[in-house]
Amino acid sequence: MESSAPSTTDPAEPIICRVTRWYFRRMGMLAGLLLVFGLVFLYDGMRGYPKSVELAKKKEWFTTEFLPSFDSAKKEGRLEQWIADAKSKGLPTGQEGEPPRWVSYAAQNGWEEDPKLYSQREIDEQFWFAYGCMAAALITVAVLLKNRGKVLRGESDHWVTPEGVKILYSDVFRVDKRKWEHKGLAYAWHRSEGSEKRAVIDDLKFGGADKVLERLLVRFSGELIEKVSAPADDGGAPAENSK
Repeated sequence: MESSAPSTTDPAEPIICRVTRWYFRRMGMLAGLLLVFGLVFLYDGMRGYPKSVELAKKKEWFTTEFLPSFDSAKKEGRLEQWIADAKSKGLPTGQEGEPPRWVSYAAQNGWEEDPKLYSQREIDEQFWFAYGCMAAALITVAVLLKNRGKVLRGESDHWVTPEGVKILYSDVFRVDKRKWEHKGLAYAWHRSEGSEKRAVIDDLKFGGADKVLERLLVRFSGELIEKVSAPADDGGAPAENSK
């Protein structure tokens, strides 16, 4: 885990934990991903879906009107004139008296073989998804900027949360560090103004938060909840342990 706090054993020296580069990278990647999704949805609403609808209608016309006209012309002996008219309009004419095929016509023009006929509701939804993703990207950037200057500070008898709340080590009565090993999260319950509250110590977000937790564990007297490994010959799963 990234650490920006001073390496010291002096219990009186403050521990300053600033936001880690990992947090900025993660939030930046999230904002970028949301923006990309938003642009993709926007493209689908403005261009992708309407183009598919246009092709689907063209395929429907090809199947229900153009091909029957070929059959009629062939039955009536007007096939040569029909072929000449189709060529003048840039339409397929088939080969050796056989009717033209949509698959070949679509491939010739680089179109989808089976375009989807989207409803207007489905097209409108793409814009809502786009606006939602872009709004989420802006919110993510705003949260990132808001957290940029936050600091977790550990003092000799208390620590100050990134939100500016002062918590005495002596007021803590329970610490839960079951998520510490894998997620860098510890929860500390403390008494404040006659009520019980929970504070979070996040070592992935604030480099050096592990030193604040160490100082807390040395100074508080209460319940410690943590995961402990089962004995090697037990064969059981890790068990939770409360001290």
